[in-house]
Amino acid sequence: MVGEIAPNFSLQEQNGSIFELYKNLDKKILLVFYPKDNSLVCTKQLADYNNNLEMFERNDIRVVAINTNSVDSHLSFCDELKLNFPLLSDISKVVSKKYNAINILGINKRKLVLIDKNKRIIFEKVSPFFNYTGTEEIISLLKQM
Repeated sequence: MVGEIAPNFSLQEQNGSIFELYKNLDKKILLVFYPKDNSLVCTKQLADYNNNLEMFERNDIRVVAINTNSVDSHLSFCDELKLNFPLLSDISKVVSKKYNAINILGINKRKLVLIDKNKRIIFEKVSPFFNYTGTEEIISLLKQM
């Protein structure tokens, strides 16, 4: 999908408001598809991104996480980790399927999708279930582009 126009979508955030992709493209958007709230690797991954939000911001990137858990699950996960970016609830899996981010078991892959201000997908990376791509590696990979 790199080079293609990213499909627009609207999903509910953990706080109940609606996030629409195209209305938020004043910066690049890093969609972080992840398998499950409160799981070991996902907790480490999202905490890493949250602790390094300044690095993303310096590179004009807004972090937005998505999985198929409920808004309530996201809210408690967000509160527990003190996350400062949206967690979007894709219970219907429609958005995750559009971005080829659902695995054989029907849950989210661990996948990163970077969308530029012109709605183009400029970077994608799938990581193994048991590991994730850290902030520094993401920034390093983007600088090589």
